[in-house]
Amino acid sequence: MAHMRSVLRGRLCGMREILRCQKASYTEASRKETHFGFQAVSEEEKRERVYKVFENVAHNYDIMNDAMSLGVHRFWKDWLLQLMKPTPGMQLLDMAGGTGDISFRFINYIRAQREKWIRQELKFQQDLSWPDISKTYQNKEEGSLMGSRAVICDINKEMLKVGLQKSLRLGYSEGLSWVAGDAEELPFGDDKFDVYTIAFGIRNVTHIEQALQEAYRVLKPGGRFLCLEFSHVNNPLLSKIYDVYSFQVIPVLGEVIAKDWKSYQYLVESIRRFPSQEEFKAMIEDAGFSKVNYHNLTSGVVAVHSGFKL
Repeated sequence: MAHMRSVLRGRLCGMREILRCQKASYTEASRKETHFGFQAVSEEEKRERVYKVFENVAHNYDIMNDAMSLGVHRFWKDWLLQLMKPTPGMQLLDMAGGTGDISFRFINYIRAQREKWIRQELKFQQDLSWPDISKTYQNKEEGSLMGSRAVICDINKEMLKVGLQKSLRLGYSEGLSWVAGDAEELPFGDDKFDVYTIAFGIRNVTHIEQALQEAYRVLKPGGRFLCLEFSHVNNPLLSKIYDVYSFQVIPVLGEVIAKDWKSYQYLVESIRRFPSQEEFKAMIEDAGFSKVNYHNLTSGVVAVHSGFKL
């Protein structure tokens, strides 16, 4: 009996030590410092604060995008889709997809291709009657996106809620899925998507390297990574004007339109903390992507980074 008690006591001590180490490890992880804008915070605190920021701005997100960029964000997103050139059957993961701007453009692009092909098909069939033409359109309608699909994934449930409401209001239903998920730990299997996009979202991720590795994992061989993000202005005069506008105008717009100065102050600071074009290019390459390059838009106010899983 004494021997058994000794063994049990030893095992209990061992379990306590394991739990103590696990707790210490968790505490240490939660204490690791990162940045929230210009502030030094723990990684756990950053996650919570970023989540709160986008929860706060979700309902005014589209209005503020127009106000902050004077509408130019629409051109930047259109440019991203022109670079992507979606094809029939393409499977898109729109990470940090928020209110759906990239996915809606993706669907519009596929629909436009479909209409073009229908017209071309009918053009070369000279003797069609009206019932034949009508039947052609009806048959095509059964697969109006030709197998293409966009999965909108965002960690913030309020952003997804606003995006879903917007999609129903604008008449987007076919070919869309809405998934709550973390860019650092995607809820998808390997080799699932043809294209991974992330627009104005990656700078808010705590571990950018991990998000890039996850993007690589879920892409099919030959798949493409596309990131639209604020970057470093390469025109000295514009850079000075941009700094004044960013720090003195954007937070004021946030207060006037969204009644939220602090969230937009953070968003401006997070832009300044984001790596330069060349630094971010190197990070994408380190994640395993090939043929990595970037295109500056509006003198580097934003950049579109591209890479392939080869």
